[in-house]
Amino acid sequence: MSGEARARSNLVTLAVAGDRRALAQALTLLERGTPEISEAIAGAIASSPAPARRIGFTGPPGAGKSTLIAEVAARFRARQLKVGILAVDPSSAFTGGAVLGDRVRMSALAGDPGVFVRSFAARGQPGGLAEAISEAADLLALAGYERVLIETIGVGQGDVGVAGIAQTVVVVFVPEAGDAVQSLKAGLIEIGDVLVVNKADRPGAEAFAAEIGAALALGATSAPAPPVLLTSTTSGAGLDELHLAIEQHGEPSAVGDRRRRAIRAHLLSLLAAQMERSFAGDERLELERAVDEVAAGRRPPRRAAVELWARLRSRS
Repeated sequence: MSGEARARSNLVTLAVAGDRRALAQALTLLERGTPEISEAIAGAIASSPAPARRIGFTGPPGAGKSTLIAEVAARFRARQLKVGILAVDPSSAFTGGAVLGDRVRMSALAGDPGVFVRSFAARGQPGGLAEAISEAADLLALAGYERVLIETIGVGQGDVGVAGIAQTVVVVFVPEAGDAVQSLKAGLIEIGDVLVVNKADRPGAEAFAAEIGAALALGATSAPAPPVLLTSTTSGAGLDELHLAIEQHGEPSAVGDRRRRAIRAHLLSLLAAQMERSFAGDERLELERAVDEVAAGRRPPRRAAVELWARLRSRS
Protein backbone atom coordinates (compact mmCIF):
# COMPACT_ATOMS: atom_id res chain seq x y z
CA MET A 1 0.00 0.00 0.00
CA SER A 2 1.37 3.41 -1.00
CA GLY A 3 1.87 6.18 1.52
CA GLU A 4 -1.10 8.10 0.14
CA ALA A 5 -3.35 5.04 0.29
CA ARG A 6 -2.21 4.35 3.85
CA ALA A 7 -2.99 7.96 4.84
CA ARG A 8 -6.47 7.65 3.38
CA SER A 9 -7.08 4.40 5.23
CA ASN A 10 -5.83 5.99 8.44
CA LEU A 11 -8.59 8.61 8.17
CA VAL A 12 -11.09 5.90 9.08
CA THR A 13 -9.05 4.95 12.13
CA LEU A 14 -8.96 8.58 13.25
CA ALA A 15 -12.69 9.01 12.57
CA VAL A 16 -13.53 5.96 14.66
CA ALA A 17 -11.41 7.45 17.46
CA GLY A 18 -13.58 10.58 17.45
CA ASP A 19 -11.73 12.96 15.12
CA ARG A 20 -14.54 14.94 13.42
CA ARG A 21 -12.21 16.49 10.84
CA ALA A 22 -11.00 13.04 9.82
CA LEU A 23 -14.62 11.86 9.68
CA ALA A 24 -15.52 14.70 7.32
CA GLN A 25 -12.51 13.98 5.11
CA ALA A 26 -13.25 10.26 5.03
CA LEU A 27 -16.86 10.91 4.01
CA THR A 28 -15.70 13.21 1.21
CA LEU A 29 -13.37 10.53 -0.14
CA LEU A 30 -16.08 7.91 0.29
CA GLU A 31 -18.47 9.98 -1.81
CA ARG A 32 -15.77 10.20 -4.49
CA GLY A 33 -15.52 6.41 -4.56
CA THR A 34 -12.06 6.11 -2.97
CA PRO A 35 -11.53 2.34 -2.52
CA GLU A 36 -9.20 2.62 0.48
CA ILE A 37 -11.98 4.22 2.53
CA SER A 38 -14.48 1.49 1.67
CA GLU A 39 -11.93 -1.20 2.47
CA ALA A 40 -11.01 0.42 5.79
CA ILE A 41 -14.67 0.69 6.80
CA ALA A 42 -15.27 -2.97 5.92
CA GLY A 43 -12.19 -3.98 7.92
CA ALA A 44 -13.26 -1.94 10.95
CA ILE A 45 -16.74 -3.49 10.88
CA ALA A 46 -15.29 -6.98 10.65
CA SER A 47 -13.04 -6.46 13.67
CA SER A 48 -15.40 -4.45 15.85
CA PRO A 49 -18.96 -3.96 14.56
CA ALA A 50 -20.80 -0.95 15.96
CA PRO A 51 -24.52 -1.21 15.25
CA ALA A 52 -26.59 1.96 15.09
CA ARG A 53 -30.27 2.53 14.45
CA ARG A 54 -30.73 3.78 10.89
CA ILE A 55 -33.87 5.84 10.44
CA GLY A 56 -34.83 6.91 6.94
CA PHE A 57 -37.03 9.90 6.12
CA THR A 58 -38.61 9.99 2.69
CA GLY A 59 -41.54 11.63 0.96
CA PRO A 60 -42.41 14.24 -1.64
CA PRO A 61 -40.33 17.42 -1.97
CA GLY A 62 -41.51 20.20 0.33
CA ALA A 63 -43.02 17.86 2.91
CA GLY A 64 -40.77 19.27 5.64
CA LYS A 65 -38.44 16.29 6.08
CA SER A 66 -35.41 18.40 7.07
CA THR A 67 -37.29 20.28 9.78
CA LEU A 68 -38.78 17.06 11.16
CA ILE A 69 -35.34 15.46 11.24
CA ALA A 70 -33.99 18.41 13.23
CA GLU A 71 -36.82 18.01 15.75
CA VAL A 72 -36.29 14.25 16.08
CA ALA A 73 -32.54 14.73 16.41
CA ALA A 74 -33.08 17.26 19.21
CA ARG A 75 -35.14 14.68 21.12
CA PHE A 76 -32.43 12.06 20.72
CA ARG A 77 -29.88 14.58 21.98
CA ALA A 78 -32.05 15.27 25.03
CA ARG A 79 -31.45 11.61 25.87
CA GLN A 80 -27.67 12.08 25.36
CA LEU A 81 -27.64 9.95 22.21
CA LYS A 82 -25.14 10.92 19.50
CA VAL A 83 -26.83 11.61 16.17
CA GLY A 84 -25.47 11.45 12.64
CA ILE A 85 -27.50 12.95 9.79
CA LEU A 86 -26.94 12.01 6.16
CA ALA A 87 -28.95 14.14 3.77
CA VAL A 88 -29.09 13.35 0.06
CA ASP A 89 -29.48 16.62 -1.81
CA PRO A 90 -30.00 17.51 -5.46
CA SER A 91 -26.80 17.77 -7.45
CA SER A 92 -25.49 21.07 -8.75
CA ALA A 93 -25.70 21.25 -12.54
CA PHE A 94 -22.34 23.07 -12.51
CA THR A 95 -20.17 21.20 -9.99
CA GLY A 96 -21.99 17.91 -9.40
CA GLY A 97 -21.89 18.65 -5.66
CA ALA A 98 -24.81 18.74 -3.24
CA VAL A 99 -27.12 21.75 -3.23
CA LEU A 100 -27.19 22.57 0.48
CA GLY A 101 -30.45 24.51 0.83
CA ASP A 102 -32.12 21.95 3.08
CA ARG A 103 -29.28 22.12 5.62
CA VAL A 104 -30.36 25.66 6.54
CA ARG A 105 -33.37 24.09 8.22
CA MET A 106 -31.02 22.13 10.52
CA SER A 107 -29.08 25.19 11.64
CA ALA A 108 -30.37 24.78 15.21
CA LEU A 109 -28.14 21.70 15.50
CA ALA A 110 -24.99 23.62 14.56
CA GLY A 111 -22.36 23.65 17.25
CA ASP A 112 -23.64 20.54 19.04
CA PRO A 113 -20.64 18.18 19.30
CA GLY A 114 -23.06 15.24 19.57
CA VAL A 115 -24.50 15.88 16.10
CA PHE A 116 -22.76 15.38 12.76
CA VAL A 117 -24.56 16.56 9.60
CA ARG A 118 -23.34 15.65 6.14
CA SER A 119 -24.89 16.29 2.71
CA PHE A 120 -24.38 13.94 -0.23
CA ALA A 121 -25.12 14.75 -3.85
CA ALA A 122 -27.63 12.39 -5.45
CA ARG A 123 -25.84 12.43 -8.83
CA GLY A 124 -28.60 10.52 -10.53
CA GLN A 125 -28.70 7.59 -8.12
CA PRO A 126 -32.06 5.78 -8.25
CA GLY A 127 -34.48 5.87 -5.33
CA GLY A 128 -33.27 9.26 -4.09
CA LEU A 129 -30.14 7.82 -2.46
CA ALA A 130 -26.46 8.40 -3.06
CA GLU A 131 -24.55 5.15 -3.59
CA ALA A 132 -22.18 5.77 -0.68
CA ILE A 133 -24.91 6.42 1.93
CA SER A 134 -24.92 2.90 3.37
CA GLU A 135 -21.15 2.92 3.91
CA ALA A 136 -21.37 6.44 5.32
CA ALA A 137 -23.93 5.21 7.86
CA ASP A 138 -21.55 2.38 8.78
CA LEU A 139 -18.73 4.87 9.34
CA LEU A 140 -20.91 7.08 11.55
CA ALA A 141 -21.85 4.02 13.61
CA LEU A 142 -18.17 3.11 14.00
CA ALA A 143 -17.52 6.70 15.11
CA GLY A 144 -20.01 6.30 17.95
CA TYR A 145 -23.19 7.83 16.51
CA GLU A 146 -26.04 5.77 17.94
CA ARG A 147 -28.80 7.14 15.70
CA VAL A 148 -28.20 7.75 12.00
CA LEU A 149 -30.96 9.75 10.31
CA ILE A 150 -31.05 9.49 6.51
CA GLU A 151 -32.98 12.03 4.45
CA THR A 152 -33.70 11.19 0.83
CA ILE A 153 -33.76 13.75 -1.94
CA GLY A 154 -37.56 13.67 -2.14
CA VAL A 155 -38.01 12.49 -5.70
CA GLY A 156 -41.66 11.55 -5.21
CA GLN A 157 -43.61 8.33 -4.98
CA GLY A 158 -40.79 6.18 -6.37
CA ASP A 159 -38.41 7.27 -3.60
CA VAL A 160 -38.28 3.84 -1.94
CA GLY A 161 -34.58 2.92 -1.99
CA VAL A 162 -34.14 3.97 1.64
CA ALA A 163 -36.04 0.81 2.73
CA GLY A 164 -32.97 -1.21 1.78
CA ILE A 165 -30.63 0.53 4.21
CA ALA A 166 -32.75 1.77 7.15
CA GLN A 167 -34.30 -0.29 9.94
CA THR A 168 -37.11 2.24 10.32
CA VAL A 169 -38.61 4.26 7.47
CA VAL A 170 -40.63 7.41 8.14
CA VAL A 171 -42.74 8.53 5.17
CA VAL A 172 -43.66 12.21 5.33
CA PHE A 173 -46.61 13.77 3.50
CA VAL A 174 -48.35 17.14 3.54
CA PRO A 175 -52.13 17.62 3.26
CA GLU A 176 -51.94 18.74 -0.38
CA ALA A 177 -49.74 15.77 -1.41
CA GLY A 178 -52.53 14.13 -3.42
CA ASP A 179 -54.50 10.93 -3.42
CA ALA A 180 -53.43 8.42 -0.75
CA VAL A 181 -54.62 5.42 -2.75
CA GLN A 182 -52.40 6.40 -5.68
CA SER A 183 -49.47 6.77 -3.27
CA LEU A 184 -50.15 3.28 -1.94
CA LYS A 185 -50.15 1.85 -5.46
CA ALA A 186 -46.85 3.56 -6.18
CA GLY A 187 -45.20 1.89 -3.21
CA LEU A 188 -44.24 4.85 -1.05
CA ILE A 189 -46.76 4.15 1.71
CA GLU A 190 -45.96 0.44 1.58
CA ILE A 191 -42.37 0.95 2.75
CA GLY A 192 -43.32 3.14 5.72
CA ASP A 193 -42.97 1.97 9.30
CA VAL A 194 -44.26 5.34 10.52
CA LEU A 195 -46.46 7.55 8.31
CA VAL A 196 -46.61 11.27 8.96
CA VAL A 197 -48.92 14.00 7.69
CA ASN A 198 -46.77 17.04 8.40
CA LYS A 199 -47.85 20.70 8.46
CA ALA A 200 -51.01 19.48 10.15
CA ASP A 201 -52.12 23.04 10.86
CA ARG A 202 -53.08 23.30 7.18
CA PRO A 203 -56.65 22.62 6.03
CA GLY A 204 -57.45 19.03 5.18
CA ALA A 205 -54.71 17.40 7.25
CA GLU A 206 -57.00 15.18 9.32
CA ALA A 207 -59.01 14.15 6.26
CA PHE A 208 -55.80 13.26 4.41
CA ALA A 209 -54.59 11.16 7.36
CA ALA A 210 -57.93 9.34 7.29
CA GLU A 211 -57.48 8.67 3.56
CA ILE A 212 -54.07 7.13 4.26
CA GLY A 213 -55.59 4.94 6.97
CA ALA A 214 -58.28 3.79 4.54
CA ALA A 215 -55.65 3.05 1.88
CA LEU A 216 -53.70 0.96 4.38
CA ALA A 217 -56.85 -0.98 5.25
CA LEU A 218 -57.32 -1.87 1.57
CA GLY A 219 -53.93 -3.55 1.50
CA ALA A 220 -54.08 -4.96 5.04
CA THR A 221 -51.89 -7.95 5.91
CA SER A 222 -51.31 -9.92 9.08
CA ALA A 223 -48.65 -7.39 10.11
CA PRO A 224 -49.72 -4.47 12.32
CA ALA A 225 -50.54 -1.35 10.31
CA PRO A 226 -48.02 1.48 10.71
CA PRO A 227 -49.15 4.45 12.80
CA VAL A 228 -50.38 7.52 10.93
CA LEU A 229 -49.38 10.67 12.82
CA LEU A 230 -50.23 14.35 12.44
CA THR A 231 -47.31 16.70 13.10
CA SER A 232 -46.59 20.41 12.98
CA THR A 233 -43.14 21.87 13.52
CA THR A 234 -44.78 25.28 13.89
CA SER A 235 -46.86 24.34 16.94
CA GLY A 236 -44.86 21.30 18.04
CA ALA A 237 -47.92 19.07 17.80
CA GLY A 238 -47.20 15.37 17.33
CA LEU A 239 -43.41 15.65 17.49
CA ASP A 240 -43.05 13.76 20.77
CA GLU A 241 -45.39 11.09 19.41
CA LEU A 242 -43.23 10.79 16.27
CA HIS A 243 -40.08 10.33 18.36
CA LEU A 244 -41.82 7.67 20.46
CA ALA A 245 -43.18 5.83 17.39
CA ILE A 246 -39.69 5.67 15.88
CA GLU A 247 -38.19 4.28 19.06
CA GLN A 248 -40.99 1.77 19.55
CA HIS A 249 -40.82 0.42 16.02
CA GLY A 250 -39.86 -3.25 16.08
CA GLU A 251 -39.13 -5.88 13.50
CA PRO A 252 -42.10 -8.27 13.19
CA SER A 253 -41.61 -11.05 10.64
CA ALA A 254 -43.73 -9.43 7.91
CA VAL A 255 -41.70 -6.22 8.11
CA GLY A 256 -38.54 -8.31 8.18
CA ASP A 257 -39.56 -10.01 4.93
CA ARG A 258 -40.20 -6.62 3.33
CA ARG A 259 -36.81 -5.38 4.46
CA ARG A 260 -35.12 -8.51 3.08
CA ARG A 261 -36.63 -7.76 -0.34
CA ALA A 262 -35.51 -4.15 -0.13
CA ILE A 263 -32.01 -5.12 1.00
CA ARG A 264 -31.76 -7.66 -1.82
CA ALA A 265 -32.68 -4.95 -4.34
CA HIS A 266 -30.14 -2.59 -2.76
CA LEU A 267 -27.37 -5.20 -2.94
CA LEU A 268 -28.19 -5.94 -6.57
CA SER A 269 -27.96 -2.23 -7.40
CA LEU A 270 -24.55 -2.07 -5.68
CA LEU A 271 -23.43 -5.16 -7.59
CA ALA A 272 -24.52 -3.53 -10.85
CA ALA A 273 -22.54 -0.39 -9.99
CA GLN A 274 -19.50 -2.49 -9.06
CA MET A 275 -19.78 -4.42 -12.32
CA GLU A 276 -19.86 -1.20 -14.33
CA ARG A 277 -16.73 0.04 -12.55
CA SER A 278 -14.97 -3.25 -13.31
CA PHE A 279 -14.99 -2.57 -17.06
CA ALA A 280 -11.59 -1.34 -18.15
CA GLY A 281 -9.69 -0.74 -21.37
CA ASP A 282 -11.12 -2.72 -24.30
CA GLU A 283 -13.98 -3.89 -22.07
CA ARG A 284 -15.03 -0.28 -21.53
CA LEU A 285 -14.98 0.27 -25.29
CA GLU A 286 -17.04 -2.87 -25.76
CA LEU A 287 -19.57 -1.64 -23.21
CA GLU A 288 -19.96 1.66 -25.06
CA ARG A 289 -20.22 -0.18 -28.37
CA ALA A 290 -22.99 -2.34 -26.93
CA VAL A 291 -24.83 0.77 -25.72
CA ASP A 292 -24.66 2.24 -29.24
CA GLU A 293 -25.83 -0.99 -30.88
CA VAL A 294 -28.77 -1.43 -28.50
CA ALA A 295 -29.74 2.22 -29.01
CA ALA A 296 -29.65 1.72 -32.78
CA GLY A 297 -31.70 -1.46 -32.55
CA ARG A 298 -28.91 -3.66 -33.95
CA ARG A 299 -28.55 -5.80 -30.81
CA PRO A 300 -31.22 -6.87 -28.29
CA PRO A 301 -30.51 -5.64 -24.72
CA ARG A 302 -30.63 -9.16 -23.22
CA ARG A 303 -28.12 -10.49 -25.74
CA ALA A 304 -25.81 -7.53 -25.13
CA ALA A 305 -25.96 -8.12 -21.37
CA VAL A 306 -25.22 -11.84 -21.73
CA GLU A 307 -22.24 -11.16 -24.00
CA LEU A 308 -20.83 -8.47 -21.71
CA TRP A 309 -21.21 -10.79 -18.70
CA ALA A 310 -19.42 -13.58 -20.60
CA ARG A 311 -16.59 -11.15 -21.36
CA LEU A 312 -16.22 -10.29 -17.68
CA ARG A 313 -16.27 -13.92 -16.61
CA SER A 314 -13.65 -14.89 -19.18
CA ARG A 315 -11.29 -12.42 -17.54
CA SER A 316 -11.28 -14.44 -14.31
